[in-house]
Amino acid sequence: MPSTPYFTRGLFQFLRELKANNDRDWFAANRERYVELVEAPMLRFIADLGDHLPAGFVADPRRTGGSMFRIYRDTRFAKDKTPFKTAVAARFAHRAGEKGQSAPGFYIHLEPGDCFAGGGIYHPDPAALKRIRDQIVDEPAAWSAAVHKKKIVVEGDALQRVPRGYDPAHRFAADLKRKDYYTLHRLEERDVCGPRLLAVYLDACDRAVPLMQFLARALGLRWA
Repeated sequence: MPSTPYFTRGLFQFLRELKANNDRDWFAANRERYVELVEAPMLRFIADLGDHLPAGFVADPRRTGGSMFRIYRDTRFAKDKTPFKTAVAARFAHRAGEKGQSAPGFYIHLEPGDCFAGGGIYHPDPAALKRIRDQIVDEPAAWSAAVHKKKIVVEGDALQRVPRGYDPAHRFAADLKRKDYYTLHRLEERDVCGPRLLAVYLDACDRAVPLMQFLARALGLRWA
């Protein structure tokens, strides 16, 4: 594992300043700082992570089209027209996601006061969501073993009622209401700027693995 920190406190200082000066002129004047403090360290982290993820999951360190999310916001249909995100994040999806299929992935999000890591599936398409719910109904013991007995806290959006076609009295009715299935582990800024970030991140990923394996099986995806 690398012993040199990827990020410095400058990461969070830059993001705080960007939040206070979220305009194109300020960003253009500070672009070199962005590359030095945010982009380059994240791409190096992604490159080092690749060999440690389970087979089938992709860590792509390219600047464009890779695992790191773009800093530019899509403002076409948004009321908030500020041009830049004030966090840096990356997603490491199962290869099935490259073909447009809803697939689980690992995730990291770094923002002043709000850093976290984990894995799961966010807003799966209707067909994938049905397969996950059906798997919970068909294999309740496996779901319990993967999530509840492991004390995994599943997060995300949920319906008010159990969807049509499922038993409202099912023992996992609360899980059948879910529209997302992911779990997150909070990171401290000292972890992000410390020499053990990669190990800390992989530990967070390991905690998500039982949920991820269940989701992969529900979606017919291979897990090596």
